[in-house]
Amino acid sequence: MNLGQKTLVTGGAGFIGSALIHALNESGHSDIVVSDLLGQDEKWKNLVPLRYADYLEADDLLMLAEEAPEYFDQFAAIYHLGACSATTEKDASYLIHNNYEFTKTLASIAIERGIRFVYASSAATYGDGSTGMDDTLEDLHSLCPLNMYGYSKHMFDCYAQRMGWLDQIVGLKYFNVFGPNEAHKGDMRSLVAKSYEQIQATGEIGLFKSYHPDYTDGNQMRDFLYVKDAVAMTLHLGNTPGANGLFNLGSGQANTWNTLAQAIFTALDMEPNIRYIEMPEQLKGKYQYYTCANTDKLRATGYTAEGYSLPEAVKDYVQNYLVAGKRLGQ
Repeated sequence: MNLGQKTLVTGGAGFIGSALIHALNESGHSDIVVSDLLGQDEKWKNLVPLRYADYLEADDLLMLAEEAPEYFDQFAAIYHLGACSATTEKDASYLIHNNYEFTKTLASIAIERGIRFVYASSAATYGDGSTGMDDTLEDLHSLCPLNMYGYSKHMFDCYAQRMGWLDQIVGLKYFNVFGPNEAHKGDMRSLVAKSYEQIQATGEIGLFKSYHPDYTDGNQMRDFLYVKDAVAMTLHLGNTPGANGLFNLGSGQANTWNTLAQAIFTALDMEPNIRYIEMPEQLKGKYQYYTCANTDKLRATGYTAEGYSLPEAVKDYVQNYLVAGKRLGQ
Protein backbone atom coordinates (compact mmCIF):
# COMPACT_ATOMS: atom_id res chain seq x y z
CA MET A 1 0.00 0.00 0.00
CA ASN A 2 1.28 3.47 -0.88
CA LEU A 3 2.06 5.58 2.20
CA GLY A 4 2.64 8.90 0.43
CA GLN A 5 0.82 11.97 1.68
CA LYS A 6 1.25 14.53 -1.08
CA THR A 7 -1.01 15.15 -4.07
CA LEU A 8 0.31 15.59 -7.61
CA VAL A 9 -1.77 17.76 -9.94
CA THR A 10 -0.68 17.87 -13.58
CA GLY A 11 -2.07 20.74 -15.62
CA GLY A 12 -2.16 22.50 -12.27
CA ALA A 13 -1.80 25.99 -13.71
CA GLY A 14 -4.60 25.33 -16.17
CA PHE A 15 -8.31 25.87 -15.90
CA ILE A 16 -9.65 22.84 -14.02
CA GLY A 17 -6.28 22.03 -12.46
CA SER A 18 -5.91 25.38 -10.72
CA ALA A 19 -9.55 25.26 -9.61
CA LEU A 20 -8.86 21.83 -8.10
CA ILE A 21 -5.82 23.14 -6.22
CA HIS A 22 -7.90 26.06 -4.95
CA ALA A 23 -10.51 23.62 -3.63
CA LEU A 24 -7.77 21.56 -1.93
CA ASN A 25 -6.43 24.75 -0.35
CA GLU A 26 -9.92 25.63 0.86
CA SER A 27 -10.08 22.24 2.61
CA GLY A 28 -6.73 22.91 4.33
CA HIS A 29 -4.51 20.91 1.98
CA SER A 30 -1.39 22.54 0.54
CA ASP A 31 1.01 19.56 0.38
CA ILE A 32 0.67 19.59 -3.39
CA VAL A 33 3.16 19.26 -6.22
CA VAL A 34 2.06 21.13 -9.34
CA SER A 35 3.18 20.22 -12.85
CA ASP A 36 2.41 22.05 -16.08
CA LEU A 37 3.90 23.58 -19.21
CA LEU A 38 3.76 27.30 -18.48
CA GLY A 39 5.00 28.32 -21.91
CA GLN A 40 4.31 31.88 -23.00
CA ASP A 41 0.67 32.41 -22.06
CA GLU A 42 -0.50 33.83 -18.76
CA LYS A 43 -1.87 30.76 -17.01
CA TRP A 44 0.94 31.18 -14.46
CA LYS A 45 -1.28 33.88 -12.96
CA ASN A 46 -3.70 31.16 -11.87
CA LEU A 47 -0.99 29.83 -9.53
CA VAL A 48 -0.25 33.12 -7.78
CA PRO A 49 -3.07 32.94 -5.16
CA LEU A 50 -2.62 29.19 -4.58
CA ARG A 51 -0.60 27.33 -1.93
CA TYR A 52 1.50 24.32 -2.94
CA ALA A 53 4.76 22.60 -2.00
CA ASP A 54 6.61 22.43 -5.32
CA TYR A 55 6.35 22.99 -9.07
CA LEU A 56 7.75 20.93 -11.97
CA GLU A 57 7.61 21.52 -15.69
CA ALA A 58 5.86 18.61 -17.41
CA ASP A 59 9.02 17.58 -19.31
CA ASP A 60 10.88 17.23 -16.01
CA LEU A 61 8.04 15.19 -14.55
CA LEU A 62 8.11 12.85 -17.54
CA MET A 63 11.88 12.45 -17.15
CA LEU A 64 11.39 11.46 -13.51
CA ALA A 65 8.69 9.00 -14.53
CA GLU A 66 11.06 7.36 -16.99
CA GLU A 67 14.27 7.48 -14.96
CA ALA A 68 13.31 7.65 -11.27
CA PRO A 69 9.80 6.26 -10.70
CA GLU A 70 10.51 6.08 -6.96
CA TYR A 71 10.01 9.87 -6.98
CA PHE A 72 6.28 9.19 -7.09
CA ASP A 73 6.23 7.27 -3.81
CA GLN A 74 5.62 10.56 -1.99
CA PHE A 75 2.15 10.82 -3.53
CA ALA A 76 -1.12 9.41 -2.24
CA ALA A 77 -2.99 10.64 -5.30
CA ILE A 78 -2.31 11.88 -8.82
CA TYR A 79 -4.84 14.09 -10.59
CA HIS A 80 -3.67 14.01 -14.19
CA LEU A 81 -5.45 16.96 -15.78
CA GLY A 82 -2.58 18.12 -17.99
CA ALA A 83 -3.33 17.83 -21.72
CA CYS A 84 -3.66 19.79 -24.90
CA SER A 85 -7.39 20.56 -24.80
CA ALA A 86 -7.72 22.41 -28.10
CA THR A 87 -10.44 20.70 -30.14
CA THR A 88 -9.01 22.42 -33.24
CA GLU A 89 -5.43 21.11 -32.77
CA LYS A 90 -4.32 19.34 -35.96
CA ASP A 91 -0.87 18.11 -34.90
CA ALA A 92 -1.80 14.49 -34.27
CA SER A 93 1.73 13.50 -33.22
CA TYR A 94 1.75 16.21 -30.54
CA LEU A 95 -1.63 15.06 -29.22
CA ILE A 96 -0.51 11.43 -29.12
CA HIS A 97 2.60 12.31 -27.15
CA ASN A 98 0.94 14.79 -24.81
CA ASN A 99 -2.51 13.26 -24.24
CA TYR A 100 -1.94 9.54 -24.78
CA GLU A 101 1.65 8.47 -24.10
CA PHE A 102 2.09 10.74 -21.06
CA THR A 103 -1.13 9.39 -19.53
CA LYS A 104 -0.01 5.78 -20.14
CA THR A 105 3.28 6.46 -18.38
CA LEU A 106 1.76 8.09 -15.29
CA ALA A 107 -1.07 5.57 -15.01
CA SER A 108 1.29 2.60 -15.11
CA ILE A 109 3.45 4.12 -12.36
CA ALA A 110 0.42 4.90 -10.21
CA ILE A 111 -0.98 1.38 -10.53
CA GLU A 112 2.40 -0.25 -9.87
CA ARG A 113 3.05 1.89 -6.80
CA GLY A 114 -0.46 1.92 -5.30
CA ILE A 115 -1.21 5.59 -5.96
CA ARG A 116 -4.79 6.77 -6.53
CA PHE A 117 -4.94 7.84 -10.20
CA VAL A 118 -7.61 10.18 -11.56
CA TYR A 119 -7.31 11.43 -15.14
CA ALA A 120 -9.20 13.72 -17.47
CA SER A 121 -10.94 12.03 -20.37
CA SER A 122 -13.58 14.07 -22.22
CA ALA A 123 -17.16 14.08 -23.45
CA ALA A 124 -15.55 14.72 -26.86
CA THR A 125 -14.93 10.95 -26.95
CA TYR A 126 -18.67 10.51 -27.62
CA GLY A 127 -18.49 12.24 -31.00
CA ASP A 128 -21.86 13.39 -32.31
CA GLY A 129 -23.66 11.40 -29.63
CA SER A 130 -25.38 9.08 -32.12
CA THR A 131 -24.13 6.07 -30.15
CA GLY A 132 -25.21 7.64 -26.86
CA MET A 133 -23.28 9.25 -24.03
CA ASP A 134 -23.21 6.29 -21.67
CA ASP A 135 -20.36 6.02 -19.16
CA THR A 136 -21.32 2.38 -18.50
CA LEU A 137 -20.64 1.44 -22.12
CA GLU A 138 -18.66 -1.79 -22.41
CA ASP A 139 -17.75 -1.49 -26.09
CA LEU A 140 -15.70 1.72 -26.03
CA HIS A 141 -14.49 1.07 -29.56
CA SER A 142 -17.98 1.83 -30.87
CA LEU A 143 -17.47 5.53 -30.08
CA CYS A 144 -16.40 7.83 -32.92
CA PRO A 145 -14.82 11.13 -31.78
CA LEU A 146 -15.15 14.01 -34.23
CA ASN A 147 -11.73 15.58 -33.70
CA MET A 148 -8.19 14.50 -32.92
CA TYR A 149 -8.35 15.88 -29.38
CA GLY A 150 -11.34 13.65 -28.62
CA TYR A 151 -9.64 10.71 -30.30
CA SER A 152 -6.45 11.13 -28.25
CA LYS A 153 -8.56 10.89 -25.08
CA HIS A 154 -10.53 7.96 -26.51
CA MET A 155 -7.30 6.11 -27.30
CA PHE A 156 -6.26 6.08 -23.67
CA ASP A 157 -9.74 5.08 -22.44
CA CYS A 158 -9.59 2.09 -24.79
CA TYR A 159 -6.01 1.26 -23.81
CA ALA A 160 -6.90 1.38 -20.10
CA GLN A 161 -9.82 -0.95 -20.77
CA ARG A 162 -7.63 -3.41 -22.69
CA MET A 163 -5.04 -3.38 -19.90
CA GLY A 164 -7.70 -4.03 -17.26
CA TRP A 165 -6.93 -0.72 -15.56
CA LEU A 166 -10.43 0.74 -15.44
CA ASP A 167 -11.26 -1.18 -12.28
CA GLN A 168 -8.31 0.53 -10.56
CA ILE A 169 -8.30 4.12 -11.87
CA VAL A 170 -10.79 6.93 -12.53
CA GLY A 171 -11.41 8.57 -15.92
CA LEU A 172 -13.43 11.79 -16.02
CA LYS A 173 -15.54 12.60 -19.06
CA TYR A 174 -15.91 16.34 -18.54
CA PHE A 175 -18.74 17.98 -20.46
CA ASN A 176 -18.79 21.77 -21.21
CA VAL A 177 -16.94 23.19 -18.20
CA PHE A 178 -16.83 26.96 -17.71
CA GLY A 179 -15.82 29.37 -14.97
CA PRO A 180 -12.97 31.40 -13.47
CA ASN A 181 -9.31 30.70 -14.37
CA GLU A 182 -9.94 29.98 -18.06
CA ALA A 183 -8.67 33.34 -19.38
CA HIS A 184 -5.48 31.84 -20.85
CA LYS A 185 -7.39 29.39 -23.09
CA GLY A 186 -7.91 31.88 -25.93
CA ASP A 187 -10.38 30.55 -28.48
CA MET A 188 -11.00 27.51 -26.26
CA ARG A 189 -12.53 29.67 -23.53
CA SER A 190 -16.19 29.18 -22.76
CA LEU A 191 -18.91 31.23 -24.41
CA VAL A 192 -19.41 33.02 -21.10
CA ALA A 193 -15.85 34.36 -21.05
CA LYS A 194 -15.79 35.29 -24.73
CA SER A 195 -19.28 36.78 -24.67
CA TYR A 196 -18.46 39.01 -21.72
CA GLU A 197 -15.72 40.60 -23.83
CA GLN A 198 -18.06 40.82 -26.86
CA ILE A 199 -20.67 42.60 -24.80
CA GLN A 200 -18.11 45.08 -23.46
CA ALA A 201 -16.96 45.82 -27.01
CA THR A 202 -20.19 45.67 -29.04
CA GLY A 203 -23.16 45.22 -26.71
CA GLU A 204 -24.11 41.91 -28.34
CA ILE A 205 -23.33 38.18 -28.34
CA GLY A 206 -22.64 36.23 -31.52
CA LEU A 207 -23.89 32.62 -31.62
CA PHE A 208 -23.29 30.09 -34.39
CA LYS A 209 -26.13 29.47 -36.80
CA SER A 210 -27.46 25.94 -36.94
CA TYR A 211 -26.86 23.71 -39.95
CA HIS A 212 -28.91 20.82 -38.58
CA PRO A 213 -32.63 20.56 -39.44
CA ASP A 214 -33.56 19.54 -35.88
CA TYR A 215 -32.11 22.68 -34.27
CA THR A 216 -32.93 26.32 -34.97
CA ASP A 217 -30.25 29.00 -34.60
CA GLY A 218 -28.93 29.19 -31.05
CA ASN A 219 -30.95 26.19 -29.90
CA GLN A 220 -28.13 23.71 -30.22
CA MET A 221 -27.85 22.14 -26.76
CA ARG A 222 -24.99 21.51 -24.35
CA ASP A 223 -24.52 20.20 -20.84
CA PHE A 224 -22.84 23.22 -19.22
CA LEU A 225 -20.96 22.44 -15.98
CA TYR A 226 -19.61 25.10 -13.63
CA VAL A 227 -15.96 24.51 -12.78
CA LYS A 228 -16.65 24.59 -9.04
CA ASP A 229 -19.04 21.66 -9.48
CA ALA A 230 -16.59 19.88 -11.80
CA VAL A 231 -13.92 20.09 -9.11
CA ALA A 232 -16.28 18.91 -6.35
CA MET A 233 -17.14 15.85 -8.46
CA THR A 234 -13.47 15.21 -9.25
CA LEU A 235 -12.38 15.33 -5.62
CA HIS A 236 -15.30 13.14 -4.55
CA LEU A 237 -14.23 10.41 -6.95
CA GLY A 238 -10.59 10.82 -5.99
CA ASN A 239 -11.51 10.34 -2.33
CA THR A 240 -13.85 7.37 -2.89
CA PRO A 241 -11.59 4.31 -3.24
CA GLY A 242 -14.31 1.98 -4.53
CA ALA A 243 -15.29 4.34 -7.34
CA ASN A 244 -13.34 3.29 -10.44
CA GLY A 245 -13.83 3.41 -14.20
CA LEU A 246 -15.16 6.09 -16.51
CA PHE A 247 -17.57 8.73 -15.20
CA ASN A 248 -19.59 11.43 -16.92
CA LEU A 249 -19.09 14.76 -15.17
CA GLY A 250 -21.84 17.16 -16.17
CA SER A 251 -24.85 18.96 -14.77
CA GLY A 252 -27.18 16.29 -16.12
CA GLN A 253 -29.16 18.96 -17.97
CA ALA A 254 -28.96 20.18 -21.56
CA ASN A 255 -29.42 23.92 -22.10
CA THR A 256 -29.43 25.89 -25.34
CA TRP A 257 -26.82 28.45 -26.29
CA ASN A 258 -29.68 30.97 -26.32
CA THR A 259 -30.45 30.17 -22.67
CA LEU A 260 -26.79 30.60 -21.74
CA ALA A 261 -26.55 33.91 -23.61
CA GLN A 262 -29.69 35.21 -21.90
CA ALA A 263 -28.21 34.27 -18.49
CA ILE A 264 -25.09 36.32 -19.29
CA PHE A 265 -27.15 39.40 -20.15
CA THR A 266 -29.24 38.90 -16.99
CA ALA A 267 -26.07 38.71 -14.85
CA LEU A 268 -25.04 42.06 -16.38
CA ASP A 269 -28.55 43.52 -15.94
CA MET A 270 -28.87 44.04 -19.71
CA GLU A 271 -31.50 43.21 -22.31
CA PRO A 272 -30.49 40.26 -24.54
CA ASN A 273 -28.94 41.21 -27.87
CA ILE A 274 -28.01 38.08 -29.85
CA ARG A 275 -26.71 37.90 -33.42
CA TYR A 276 -26.39 34.60 -35.31
CA ILE A 277 -23.14 34.18 -37.22
CA GLU A 278 -21.75 31.69 -39.73
CA MET A 279 -19.90 28.68 -38.34
CA PRO A 280 -16.31 28.26 -39.62
CA GLU A 281 -16.11 25.62 -42.35
CA GLN A 282 -13.63 23.52 -40.38
CA LEU A 283 -16.18 23.08 -37.58
CA LYS A 284 -19.30 22.27 -39.57
CA GLY A 285 -18.64 18.54 -39.88
CA LYS A 286 -17.23 18.22 -36.36
CA TYR A 287 -19.88 20.04 -34.35
CA GLN A 288 -21.81 18.47 -31.48
CA TYR A 289 -25.44 19.65 -31.63
CA TYR A 290 -26.50 17.97 -28.39
CA THR A 291 -24.67 16.84 -25.27
CA CYS A 292 -26.13 15.79 -21.93
CA ALA A 293 -24.42 13.79 -19.20
CA ASN A 294 -26.17 10.88 -17.58
CA THR A 295 -24.69 11.16 -14.08
CA ASP A 296 -26.37 8.10 -12.53
CA LYS A 297 -23.02 6.32 -12.23
CA LEU A 298 -21.52 9.29 -10.38
CA ARG A 299 -24.55 9.49 -8.08
CA ALA A 300 -24.29 5.78 -7.33
CA THR A 301 -20.89 6.43 -5.72
CA GLY A 302 -22.56 8.62 -3.09
CA TYR A 303 -22.23 12.04 -4.70
CA THR A 304 -25.27 13.99 -3.52
CA ALA A 305 -24.46 17.69 -4.11
CA GLU A 306 -27.03 19.50 -6.25
CA GLY A 307 -24.58 22.04 -7.60
CA TYR A 308 -25.20 25.38 -9.26
CA SER A 309 -28.10 25.97 -11.61
CA LEU A 310 -27.00 27.49 -14.92
CA PRO A 311 -28.26 31.01 -14.02
CA GLU A 312 -26.59 30.79 -10.59
CA ALA A 313 -23.30 29.64 -12.08
CA VAL A 314 -23.27 32.32 -14.77
CA LYS A 315 -24.13 35.01 -12.23
CA ASP A 316 -21.32 33.91 -9.89
CA TYR A 317 -18.77 33.76 -12.71
CA VAL A 318 -19.74 37.04 -14.35
CA GLN A 319 -20.24 39.18 -11.27
CA ASN A 320 -17.57 37.79 -8.91
CA TYR A 321 -14.79 37.02 -11.41
CA LEU A 322 -15.20 38.55 -14.88
CA VAL A 323 -16.51 41.96 -13.78
CA ALA A 324 -14.22 41.96 -10.73
CA GLY A 325 -11.21 40.86 -12.80
CA LYS A 326 -10.36 38.13 -10.28
CA ARG A 327 -9.18 34.54 -10.26
CA LEU A 328 -9.99 31.80 -7.77
CA GLY A 329 -8.32 32.53 -4.45
CA GLN A 330 -8.11 36.29 -4.93
